[in-house]
Amino acid sequence: MLKSLDELKEIAAKYNNCSNTLKKRVIVCAGTGCVANGSLKIYNELVQKINEAGIDCIVELKMEEHNENKILVSESGCQGFCQMGPLVTIEPDGIHYVKVKVEDVQEIVDHTLVLGKPIDKLLFVDPLTGEHCVHTKDIRFYNRQSRKVLGLCGHINPSDVYEYIAKNGYQAAFKALAEMTDKDICEEITYAGLRGRGGGGFPTGRKWELTRIQKSDKKYVICNGDEGDPGAFMDRSVMEGNPHSVIEGMIIAAKAIGADEGYIYVRTEYPFAVKRLKIAVKQAEELGLLGENIMGTGFNFKLHVMEGAGAFVCGEETALMSSIEGKRGMPKPKPPFPAQSGLFGKPTVINNVETLASVSQIILYGAKEFRSCGTENSPGTKTFAMTGHVANTGLIEVPFGTTIREIVYNIGGGVTLSDGTISSNGLKAVQIGGPSGGCLTTEHMDMPLDFDSLSGIGAMVGSGGLVVMNKDTCMVKMAHFFMQFTQNESCGKCIPCREGTKQMLALLEDIIEGRATEETLDILEELAKAVQKGSLCGLGKTAPNPVLSMMTQFREEYETHVIQKKCPAKQCKALLSPQIIPEKCKGCGLCVKACPVNAISGVRKEVHYINEELCIKCGACLETCRLNAIVGV
Repeated sequence: MLKSLDELKEIAAKYNNCSNTLKKRVIVCAGTGCVANGSLKIYNELVQKINEAGIDCIVELKMEEHNENKILVSESGCQGFCQMGPLVTIEPDGIHYVKVKVEDVQEIVDHTLVLGKPIDKLLFVDPLTGEHCVHTKDIRFYNRQSRKVLGLCGHINPSDVYEYIAKNGYQAAFKALAEMTDKDICEEITYAGLRGRGGGGFPTGRKWELTRIQKSDKKYVICNGDEGDPGAFMDRSVMEGNPHSVIEGMIIAAKAIGADEGYIYVRTEYPFAVKRLKIAVKQAEELGLLGENIMGTGFNFKLHVMEGAGAFVCGEETALMSSIEGKRGMPKPKPPFPAQSGLFGKPTVINNVETLASVSQIILYGAKEFRSCGTENSPGTKTFAMTGHVANTGLIEVPFGTTIREIVYNIGGGVTLSDGTISSNGLKAVQIGGPSGGCLTTEHMDMPLDFDSLSGIGAMVGSGGLVVMNKDTCMVKMAHFFMQFTQNESCGKCIPCREGTKQMLALLEDIIEGRATEETLDILEELAKAVQKGSLCGLGKTAPNPVLSMMTQFREEYETHVIQKKCPAKQCKALLSPQIIPEKCKGCGLCVKACPVNAISGVRKEVHYINEELCIKCGACLETCRLNAIVGV
């Protein structure tokens, strides 16, 4: 049981000394994406092949043993470069291998671990320069980021508390518990300008101070790990890759508000996050970093890991607390706010994963250091899950104020087109903030991204989802996708959200199916604004954001759907008129068999024809033709 800062530092020094004696360390990404692609099989194969090569291989670093000339094979959390997984890195060389397969393991052992030579076919090739990137630092996806919250993710074993301690882990918690008052902590977080990374951007220090001043015999700290945005996986990756950073942040928050109990609420669809969080909590308890009299400071804090059932609405704080209390996850009107009456009616602070993972850096290195990057009103960095039509999808972290151009073209490597090529000018839009966010166009390429600039154009940072869309994307279908998600996830408690989102979805379907009139657009816009104003919680209030944003930025595309009954991106089947290209048609007859209304005719092995009066535009012939002889216009 640790009783002092000296003991904490002694463990750190001992672990680092032990680690420095290793011959090499092989780190296999065990984030969800890489595991799905077989990284655990690669891990097991590495251990087997290294032992067969006569090299002393270990899978756990034990400080009481001699580790000279041994190779440590360890798992890590998400390394971020999801598009290129499974990922394997070799330290201290810094060699970074991508798209590794089990059959590559023997060559890695023979050439890299024994001879120290990189393997060209496993190196990342920069799509713009064609260069092979040997080291992680050579890859633009990594070297153009500023990884602070994600700094240890992908580098440390998330299930080894000693490795976290070796990286100055829990020193901030000791400083907060032993050297600072609750007011000192709140003031430091306030001065740092840390704002909630879960979506709203509310000042964290202010939230803590509002809870601190409440008089109560019991207070709670809750970590909101119920990440549910489509395509978002920032919080999951932090919980999987560095769970102790979240725990340390919660300890500091508990001291700041006077809480002695906390909950990490994480969706059950994140099995690796749940498993590693539970291991981390158990390890912290065994070392006296959690529980009674933490590190001899006299402060008590008990922490629970609770699995949620996956309802998107439970990301809303009052619904989340209802779920923890064993009730149905439904939002409640505010006030009272959680700071006044939260979990079980007691003052409660709720922060998301990324916010809490940022806290220890502020306490340990100071608010001034934290404010050294980012913007004046949005200090620090933000993680984004970049998906969609972009060459390098994955998890990134950049300072607030970074532009879309930098993110998409430099870190992301460019926009991918429908034919698989990468373009430097193929961007149509970027959806930021997930189903609660807004749409950015090429006009916003050089706008610095922060809380204030985005809110000024009807968008929001949100939790950090970033969906890149190329010029072949139909913006009406994208709005329909996000509205379908929020409508399905509505808890149904309030009428504006329950019925309003359903009617908005129906209106979007009318546009896609060709049934809409010009009046449909006016009704859709009016209804969206009514849902925004009348809904009870953040889900309903922000659900219309993508629709309104896309209607504003791409009004002409919506009008083309409605007035001309055409989809400019040629994605809406009901608005496509199939035509046969005579030069390509071989008269195979497959389209004739596929057509449900017998609108296609022709002699076998000769050019066929489509009767436009009979055609119902179902798209069956487009999907069936193997020669690409039928196109939609």
